[in-house]
Amino acid sequence: MTDTKTSGPDQAKLDELAATDTGGRKLTGFPNRLLLGVAAAWSLFQLWIASPLPFVFGFGVFSATEARSIHLAFAIFLAFMAYPAFKRSPRERMPLPDWAMALVGAFCASYLYFFYDQLAQRPGAPILQDVIIGVVGIVLLLEACRRSLGPPLTIIALIFLIYSLAGPYMPGILAHRGVSFSGLVNHQWLTTQGVFGIALGVSTSFVFLFVLFGALLDKAGAGNYFIKVAFSLLGHYRGGPAKAAVVSSGLTGLISGSSIANTVTTGTFTIPMMKRVGFSATKAGAVEVSSSVNGQIMPPVMGAAAFLMVEYVGIPYIDVIKHAFVPAVISYIALLYIVHLEALKAGMQGLPSGNPQRPWLNKILGFLTGLVGVMVLAAAVYYGIGWLKPALGESASWVIGAGVIAVYVLLLKLGANYPELEVDDPNQEITQLPRTKPTVMVGLHYLLPVIVLVWCLMVERLSPGLSAFWATAFMIFIILTQRPVDALFRGRSDFVGDLKRGGRDLWEGLIDGARNMIGIGIATATAGIIVGAVAQTGVGLVLADLVETLSMGNLLLMLLLTGVLSLILGMGLPTTANYIVVSALLAPVIVQLGEQNGLIVPLIAVHLFVFYFGIMADVTPPVGLASFAAAAISGADPIRTGFQAFYYSLRTAALPFLFIFNTDLLLINVDLWHGIVIFVVATAAMLIFAAATQGFMLVKSRWYESALLLLVAFTLFRPGFWMDMADAPYREVPPAQFEQALGEIGPRDHLMVRVDGLDAYGAPTSFVVQVPATEGSSGSERLDSLGLHLMQEDGKVLVDTTDFGSQAEKLGFDFDQQIVSVRIPRDQLPKELMWIPGLLLFAMIVLLQRRRRDAGKSREALA
Repeated sequence: MTDTKTSGPDQAKLDELAATDTGGRKLTGFPNRLLLGVAAAWSLFQLWIASPLPFVFGFGVFSATEARSIHLAFAIFLAFMAYPAFKRSPRERMPLPDWAMALVGAFCASYLYFFYDQLAQRPGAPILQDVIIGVVGIVLLLEACRRSLGPPLTIIALIFLIYSLAGPYMPGILAHRGVSFSGLVNHQWLTTQGVFGIALGVSTSFVFLFVLFGALLDKAGAGNYFIKVAFSLLGHYRGGPAKAAVVSSGLTGLISGSSIANTVTTGTFTIPMMKRVGFSATKAGAVEVSSSVNGQIMPPVMGAAAFLMVEYVGIPYIDVIKHAFVPAVISYIALLYIVHLEALKAGMQGLPSGNPQRPWLNKILGFLTGLVGVMVLAAAVYYGIGWLKPALGESASWVIGAGVIAVYVLLLKLGANYPELEVDDPNQEITQLPRTKPTVMVGLHYLLPVIVLVWCLMVERLSPGLSAFWATAFMIFIILTQRPVDALFRGRSDFVGDLKRGGRDLWEGLIDGARNMIGIGIATATAGIIVGAVAQTGVGLVLADLVETLSMGNLLLMLLLTGVLSLILGMGLPTTANYIVVSALLAPVIVQLGEQNGLIVPLIAVHLFVFYFGIMADVTPPVGLASFAAAAISGADPIRTGFQAFYYSLRTAALPFLFIFNTDLLLINVDLWHGIVIFVVATAAMLIFAAATQGFMLVKSRWYESALLLLVAFTLFRPGFWMDMADAPYREVPPAQFEQALGEIGPRDHLMVRVDGLDAYGAPTSFVVQVPATEGSSGSERLDSLGLHLMQEDGKVLVDTTDFGSQAEKLGFDFDQQIVSVRIPRDQLPKELMWIPGLLLFAMIVLLQRRRRDAGKSREALA
């Protein structure tokens, strides 16, 4: 079978796939020096505008629009330098047309910076010069997009541009009044509604610094450290290298927002080792793809699209992290379990451990001691800094900074007592795994910048951009000093040489960070064309009607259509552009359709739904690039690798549907202890789901056992589905009793009110509103506080008026709407009671499988 190929990595294919992130040109001489210098200058510019220094020194302060303009100028210039026009184009030199396009494209992008004041004086009234610059800029941006990201996004952007102009000539519901040519150019290139919109702003403010942080951390040696630690911890278990691949890819996902880069970085080491312990080439590649793609959903450094949620949903980044935490962690735990099941099915063993044998009790005690120690240390740091800041006043920052540097030096001193980490040759046979303690201790200082980042985000509540700046600044300090300080502690100081090597690592890290950002910068700018066209033409409303018609008003079918659209678009679009397009078109529709179905869907849940299916596209055949990268390393067929990875990733595809209908999984309105219970039960449910989809738990499952396991998993994930059937959560009251019902509910309860009326375009609409208990002791007082005034006419309850700017107006109440139904909450049994029959059914399946396993062992013993 081709499945058992053991050929080594296809280096040419790997280089081609890696070039999709950084560019395929291999320039020499002056052009190469210019490319590297411009890339480094881009990184330094981004560090400058993110830092407090412009405000300290009083110069180099850029407005948001000016910063976006310069950001795109760098991206376009580097795109034409790094990416050849066609496969047959020269790789070692730049043709003259490419030089011209690079320079003209950069000028057109920076036009908003150079002529900022003049453009501000003629808003909406472009002169001929503006239109020419805009047209050339859009054309060159689309060409840069084609080179760096392929034709799909370019074609979609072109379709939306043509649609904007051809509105009056479109058939049926697609028709609109159209826009003038100059109006289109003005909207797309000279305002912040199109190319220079929110998406490019997020790329400028947040994403670049996180990508740069990851590049510097990897250049310092953290990527190799994470892989070594994962192998030392897990390599000796059944299918150990695969488990190590999952953990190391999760850790690398902390510093890499690209699934392809993650696959190439970790897969080069993990895939050959997985094949050695018995995984087929296809399954080894698929495990690496599944774990690498999931790196984009792992907080705190998620894919670039996560930062766009901050702007699109209007919540702090810390809330995005909180909502994404449980699904991401349980997804990784489930992948570990899938790998374990694969190892059990094949009877695999792990690699020889380098650690001395210790009893299980000692291991557990050691783990618990370490965990308690970390918790005590974290509490001491948290409360210690909380006490220091008011005590030291303005000098607190300097003292805390000195303390962090002292800890860094101390960790380097600690690490110097152990052998240095070496970069392994992935093609070399490994006879023994590294020992855990020395491996962990020698690189503990790599965790400090991540801790600084998380601290700034979650404790200090700084903006994502400023948090990433301080973490990156600390990373620069580490990359420059770790070699000379470590050498000093090891007694072999070559200070000047070590400092030069650190400077070279920093230079290469600055370049790598910028080159990794070319595609993201171009993607966010091009996706801005689509978002701008949606806003200018109103096509979003047309698509909303179309999708609603196709889904027949059914929310689940609507979600399936959205997931399929994300997968189809994701075949040609990078995750970030995919997220921008689908969320701009369909997120509001899902929320609206949920309201019509009586389900209040939080906006963050919808955006995470789109985000999850966007990253699934990197797995899905026939185009999933991460699968091609893994297949190039494993020597397997990329399509088969993609299908196997998709099979492993079914848990990631199921999660978005579950958290739409059970927002507890996103920790929305959940306290600490309830959150812990949800995490434990959701983890168990996901493991049961994994066992069901793999057809194996203790032994090979029978078909009805797999079906029952799916039922158990669904019950644990969404107990409210069954409880609502058994014990309705609301009771219906006549609409005439709206005021009385509002007065009866508790301060944290709400009424579910169905409203019929006309939308903004005069079409009939029906939706459900959650009416909260506002201030007031009676129903009439609460209605007044809500700003809602009702009247009765011919037995109907109608909205008379709503106060301007009131909560009722924000909820969607409007003149002449009819209150169709009012549901008031009733005392319902806790939905968690449904976990009991689910767990009893699971116990029955376990007993059946244990009996078969024991019978099988008895037959083997007799034989």
